[in-house]
Amino acid sequence: MLLTIFLAVVCCSSVTALLVAAVAFVQKNEFFSSAPKEVRELLKPRQKELFRGARAFGWIMMVLSATSILGALVVAAWDGIRSGYSFAQFFLRFALILAIYKIYDMVFFDWFLLCKFGFFQHYFPEAAPAVKDRRYGFNLKSQLLKLLVIFPAVSALAAWICTLL
Repeated sequence: MLLTIFLAVVCCSSVTALLVAAVAFVQKNEFFSSAPKEVRELLKPRQKELFRGARAFGWIMMVLSATSILGALVVAAWDGIRSGYSFAQFFLRFALILAIYKIYDMVFFDWFLLCKFGFFQHYFPEAAPAVKDRRYGFNLKSQLLKLLVIFPAVSALAAWICTLL
C-alpha cells in the first residue's frame, strides 16, 4: 500500500511538472486542447520564448515528466506481478493511483492553480476574463465522469492485462 501511495505522489508531481513545462516554457496552444472552449478561443499564439532556451527546457521537462509517469505505472505493474497480485489487488492499486491523481487534478489544478492562484492567467493574461469570478474550474462534469467511470474501467483493464502476465 505504501508503494501505491508513493507511485500516486510520483504521478501527481510529474503531471505538475508537465503542466508547468507546457504552460510556462513551451507555450504552444496545441497543448491546451483540454482547456474549456471559452479559454481556448481567447489564447494568442506565442512566438517569443519566455527566455532564450525556454522551449527546449520545457520539452526536456515534458519528456522527463512523461517518462516518470510511465515509469511509475510500470513499477506498479511489475511489483504486483512479482508479488503475485490478484485481479482485485491490481484493480485497487491502479484505481487508487488514478483516483488520487484525479482528486489532485480537481483540487490543485482546477481550483487552486486556475481559480485561486491564477497560474495559467499569469502566462496567458488574455484568458483571464473567461476565468474571472469562477469558484471552481470549468469541467466538473467531465472530471467526475473520469473519476467515477473511466478511471475504474481503465483500472480494470490494466488489472486484467497484468493478471495475464
